[in-house]
Amino acid sequence: MAQFFQIHPANPQARLIRRSAEILLAGGVILYPTDSSYALGCQIGEKAAMERIRRIRQLDDKHHFTLVCRDLSEITTYAKIDNQAFRLLKSLTPGPYTFIHEATKQVPRRLLHPKRKAIGIRVPDHEICRALLSELDQPVLSSTLILPGDTEPLTDPEDMRERLDKFVDLVIDGGFCGLEPTTVVDMTSEPPSILRVGKGATTLFEG
Repeated sequence: MAQFFQIHPANPQARLIRRSAEILLAGGVILYPTDSSYALGCQIGEKAAMERIRRIRQLDDKHHFTLVCRDLSEITTYAKIDNQAFRLLKSLTPGPYTFIHEATKQVPRRLLHPKRKAIGIRVPDHEICRALLSELDQPVLSSTLILPGDTEPLTDPEDMRERLDKFVDLVIDGGFCGLEPTTVVDMTSEPPSILRVGKGATTLFEG
């Protein structure tokens, strides 16, 4: 049975953030709000937790997981970013974007796309995310909370609790945070290409 924390979206309670981080560090899978939609998350090194997320969403090995990071300096640990790409990311983060980059050796092989040594990364603009990432001192491995058969992410934490109570360890109720997933940008191509149009504006990528 999943725990259920109601965390204030603007002023997250430190005690609940600390407990959420402990659940992640113990190998748990959580549901948490971001600046685009709710997401499933686990600790980066937890293979069993990652496989639980795969089963919940019925994902194959071609799915790009995302490393949710607290800032650009953390991103450069896991993704190879040149000066031009760094300037672009600096102008768009924090925000509702996922960037596909060539991964560094710090990223476990099981997280990489099987045909491309690439990883999705992002820095969300959401206070609960910021607080959780700061408490963890590491990224959260994440996937948008879209269940098999659904076309949009779940938005109601009570609904999430009812449908996924037996499959996750924690549901964080941070209120409504939107239906749109992130805009996904492939930074491994030149020029960068839009793989999915979502909440983030695409004007900087239009010729």
